[in-house]
Amino acid sequence: MQGLMQDVPLTITHLFGRAEQYFGHKEIVTATGSGVERTTFAEWARRTRRLGGVLDDLGISADGRVATFAWNTARHLELYFAAPCTGRVLHTLNIRLFPEQLTYIVNHADDEVIFADKSLLGLLAPLMPTFERLRHLVIMDDGKGEVPDGLGDGGVQIHDYEELLAAADGVDWPEITDEHQAASMCYTSGTTGNPKGVVYSHRSTYLHTMAAMMADGLGARESDVILPVVPMFHANAWGLAHAAVAAGASLIMPGPDLSGPAVAKLIVDEKVTVAAGVPTIWMAVLPELEGKDTSSLRTIPCGGSAVPKSLSEAYREQLGLPILQAWGMTETSPVASVCQLDGDQLELSIDEQADLRTQVGRISFGVDARVVDPTTMEAIPWDGESSGELQCRGNWIAADYYDDERSGESFTDDGWLKTGDVATVDERGRIRLVDRTKDLIKSGGEWISSVELENEIMAHPQVVEAAVIGVPHPKWGEAPLACVVRVPGEEPTEESILEFLDGKVAKWQLPKGVIWIDEVPKTSVGKFSKKTLRESHQNTLMQP
Repeated sequence: MQGLMQDVPLTITHLFGRAEQYFGHKEIVTATGSGVERTTFAEWARRTRRLGGVLDDLGISADGRVATFAWNTARHLELYFAAPCTGRVLHTLNIRLFPEQLTYIVNHADDEVIFADKSLLGLLAPLMPTFERLRHLVIMDDGKGEVPDGLGDGGVQIHDYEELLAAADGVDWPEITDEHQAASMCYTSGTTGNPKGVVYSHRSTYLHTMAAMMADGLGARESDVILPVVPMFHANAWGLAHAAVAAGASLIMPGPDLSGPAVAKLIVDEKVTVAAGVPTIWMAVLPELEGKDTSSLRTIPCGGSAVPKSLSEAYREQLGLPILQAWGMTETSPVASVCQLDGDQLELSIDEQADLRTQVGRISFGVDARVVDPTTMEAIPWDGESSGELQCRGNWIAADYYDDERSGESFTDDGWLKTGDVATVDERGRIRLVDRTKDLIKSGGEWISSVELENEIMAHPQVVEAAVIGVPHPKWGEAPLACVVRVPGEEPTEESILEFLDGKVAKWQLPKGVIWIDEVPKTSVGKFSKKTLRESHQNTLMQP
């Protein structure tokens, strides 16, 4: 027997239509190089429909790839919807990738047009001759930078965004009958080999948006004022750009200045309720919020890498609001779990709650997760101690990579995504990430979690950041080396770091060396680049 319910395709045009029909009065604020720009959802919707006309006027193919090379702005949000709502595919380019990686993904995706912020043209200009299929470059004036000479020497047509928009007519969106049709694509950060393309469908984006609006997820709602500091080119801005539009929440776009003072000023001036970004952002923002009115904030989602307990507790102590840790990756659209505490856990002591917040929480509704021995594929016990590889599946989880022969490395024979994260699960199904498989340290035959050591070291009052890597050791084969950034003006010693760790971790897990660095190198999405550190310090513990 079949149900007698209607079957309406789940498409991004529905998200757009809600904002256009019900929330035209709500505001989108963009911080630019020349000041703050304000618009409404009504005006944004009119411009987005005209942008659909621009794509037609430029002759972009029916399912052509529309690339963006841009900061978080209202214009970027116009592109977020105009491309998929016209049946085309949005392709967000990560502005922090290496040049050869950008060339690879523009050509691999067959991008026909790039919409670029003027302040970023200096990065893009040298690469223009390497783009094989690109026919158009559209420049968006974000208040900074100059237009380099020779941009169109390779035959690419150069346009001004506002001029194109002024000359175009608004369009009605074509009916998208296949909800599995591609809507957007984003490439992984490519720490090893070329980046891999993840293609999101209208259906997956719609469902992920609903998950971001759930109370036990990110809880986006109409009354919110959302500041996505996480870039729109980084895994869909964690779904907040779509969720804000669908919910009718006001949006605060930070533009190019992601410094601590700039982000803090937006939070205070615009009375932000939800501010999302990676840990390094919140490290810089916290001191700028001291003594300021942050009463509007209700949640601070944080992800991209493990949130140090010391950082979350610092926010709780200063703002009365601990950081909300979430987990996901490009392949999971990206939100796959959010660390909301259970009701009875709110009755625990402050220290016990702080320990629980270092988890990534229970897997999100709509996603399945398992933690298995990667060799035998047998499930590990839910005891909070046994560890294995975290794998997941669901309606907004990638099933394959775009035109890539390496897909078999990342997916199991029965269709689960291998996340590359090592995790434990407690008796309630709450997940704690132990490490990335490639960052685990095997010392004297025993495994050591680099993440656990980092979290403990970063609680030291004289430490800003710390990354722990495994390097060759003459006795133990491999041993942990702590790479530590001091608080300016402070002079901690190796002995003081090791004494601080005494009793917090087993003695055999203690770093066999501590070195001082000016800054922990970061990947293109703001994670610690331990690969860079390993390459630089391979022989540190081998020296007499």
